[in-house]
Amino acid sequence: MIFKAVGDGRPYPEHGFGPADWATCAPRQIRLADLITTKRTLDLEALLDEQSTFYGDLFAHVVQWQKQLYLEDGLHRALRTALHGRPVLHARILDLDDPAILARLSTTSTGVARP
Repeated sequence: MIFKAVGDGRPYPEHGFGPADWATCAPRQIRLADLITTKRTLDLEALLDEQSTFYGDLFAHVVQWQKQLYLEDGLHRALRTALHGRPVLHARILDLDDPAILARLSTTSTGVARP
């Protein structure tokens, strides 16, 4: 199996991170086998599109919640990685297990916390 599990939806609280917020999270390598997807389906055309990340972040977005890693954005990128036989993906990780980040999420009016 490529991923730890295939989920359907986001079990973690809304974090309100936008593109500029995700850019503050430094990318790092993560094993595909440690990820739980938040989408059950994918668009095959998007998977095969060589330019699919042209307008988006080059890195997948992962949320850590209750010691689990959820692939929030980047399913197509992760599958392309697996199809190339690579076991790791470069991703930005938002750690919602970190009490400091959770505190900032609950105290900000916009719901956005910067790590």
